Amino acid sequence: MTNQIARTPKQVGDAIRRHRRSQGLKQKELGDKTQLRQATISGLEAGEPGTRLRTLFAVLTALNMELVIRSRTKASNDKIEELF
Repeated sequence: MTNQIARTPKQVGDAIRRHRRSQGLKQKELGDKTQLRQATISGLEAGEPGTRLRTLFAVLTALNMELVIRSRTKASNDKIEELF
């Protein structure tokens, strides 16, 4: 999987959803792997506010993903959306 830029909760959720689907997992199966409810996975993927960092990192770990922090590029959020 290639690196993806995400600046909003929705973009993070979209990236997680794409990666989960690329691994052939359903939300319920990911929930079972992380001991989270399917509704929690759905909310994270939808970019709903209030997701705990613990939840985000549990999902990233289960999907063999990681978060990388770097300086922000000059591209606008709209331009980043177009990449996906």
